[in-house]
Amino acid sequence: MKRLRFLLPAPLLLLSLFLFTAQTSKPMPLEQTLREYRWKNRVLLLAAPTADQADFKAQKALLAAEKAGMMARDFVVLEIFYNQLSAADQQFLTKKTGISPSQFAAVLIGKDGGVKEKSSRPVEPTTWFNVVDKMPMRREEMRKK
Repeated sequence: MKRLRFLLPAPLLLLSLFLFTAQTSKPMPLEQTLREYRWKNRVLLLAAPTADQADFKAQKALLAAEKAGMMARDFVVLEIFYNQLSAADQQFLTKKTGISPSQFAAVLIGKDGGVKEKSSRPVEPTTWFNVVDKMPMRREEMRKK
């Protein structure tokens, strides 16, 4: 009896292995993720019960129209869905931000890792920009450019 072999071209094999690893690997804890961005980026954390939540969708649409402004201010947007968080991540999120895991929240975290602003409603990007542009670190960044 002959064995059948399925051969994949090398790039496709590598992609398949990467996708398999990415799907089976455990996501990085939220605290560690935020630590990775510290001193590099400002984080706009968008948290919602699910991706279908209306305020979440509205906030994403508002941000999509302001990509240049977001990039100029070193923003990274993290989307968090409560139903996908571990118990430890839910506890960290509540402790760090004070938000309720049952509703939409947008939280601005500065490069220093501190919570700078939060809202339970979608916010115009210019509002976030105004908060950031008043920060001493951002003023220094603008002077250097």
